[in-house]
Amino acid sequence: MILDIITKKRYGQVLTKEELAYIFNGYLQGEKTDYQINAFLKAICIQDMGDQEIFDLVDIFIKSGEVIDLSFLPVPVVDKHSTGGVGDKTTLIIGAIVASCGVPIVKMSGRGLGYTGGTIDKLLSIPGFQVDLSSEEVKQQAKQVGLVITSQTASLTPLDKKVYALRDVSGTTSSVALIASSIMSKKIAGGAEKMVIDVKSGEGALLEDPKDVNRLCELIEKIGSYYHKEVRTVVSSMDHPLGQTVGNALEVLEAIRVLKNEEQGELLETCLTLATNMIAMGKSISNEEARQLALNSLQTGAAWQKFQEFVKAQHGNLEQLRIQAQKYYIKATKAGTIRAIHALAAAKVAYILGAGRKEKDDPIDPSAGIVFEKKIGDKIEPGMILATLYTNRPLPALDVEHLFEIA
Repeated sequence: MILDIITKKRYGQVLTKEELAYIFNGYLQGEKTDYQINAFLKAICIQDMGDQEIFDLVDIFIKSGEVIDLSFLPVPVVDKHSTGGVGDKTTLIIGAIVASCGVPIVKMSGRGLGYTGGTIDKLLSIPGFQVDLSSEEVKQQAKQVGLVITSQTASLTPLDKKVYALRDVSGTTSSVALIASSIMSKKIAGGAEKMVIDVKSGEGALLEDPKDVNRLCELIEKIGSYYHKEVRTVVSSMDHPLGQTVGNALEVLEAIRVLKNEEQGELLETCLTLATNMIAMGKSISNEEARQLALNSLQTGAAWQKFQEFVKAQHGNLEQLRIQAQKYYIKATKAGTIRAIHALAAAKVAYILGAGRKEKDDPIDPSAGIVFEKKIGDKIEPGMILATLYTNRPLPALDVEHLFEIA
């Protein structure tokens, strides 16, 4: 029967929910093999999926595990998800801003698998920080602090996790239908009634083609509507790293500077855009009112205070946060203007320095990473420091031409 279903999809025919459940639930239960599911995923990549097939797949993913109940909170939780980026420390900043404005955030995040760390890796660079919270601890902190970021439990959409792991090694990560199903099944199972999805676009993002980005946004909003969730999508660029840092502890320190209202620029504006949407949804107010609340939380120190409260609640010690690594410098070899800082190249350098992992159990060096000392548009002279590298590994030869574009 599985061969018939694979063949049916290969010829572009619409599958029933029963057929989708037969294949995917069979895979979760060990009755279907990796090579069978791989053939099916490739057929989906070639022929795509219709809206109802996607809605059905999301439901199958959700029902493969537990669904979190956040009804104990007096107001609806607003969640945020990013499709991934280089130097993307927005969750740390946005969470504190939004929670300080009275909109609770209960977020389950993952460790990064790839060139750079995920939100959990960034938080674990704070000495003592705990991410494996019990349901009771999540509930108590959500009520008292209004901001919780914890590890994804094994019981939340386990089918999606298993399918994603196979997609990651089989060249099937670019299917927009599968991306949308994966994102939204986790968000809906996570219990939030409202959510903002930050869709990254560009060379350092999962999707580079604007058509694919637009379709992903459309599908995410359709899935939200189908499941009676309020969903907004925001498209942001990932052609260059977001902010000045790439690396776990380095990104936490940069997030702190933003929360202390010491930084201006693209990172701040991206965070304000996302926070504005979340506050507007959570409080049912206009974007103009919500943005003013977000700005006030930064200017009065409320966001920074909320971040400190959140870190302390999860047993982190910000006073002990240090960068303990050797420093190396990338210097300009010619005069000119920085035309580009390539996100993908930056991510690969950060990985070489120790900031990322290939396998889920690989160790990460929390101090490893890059600080960009110059930004796009800066004029430079030979010998100027373009970036500072932090690592505890022997420094390999680096192709700077692939990192900076200078004209």
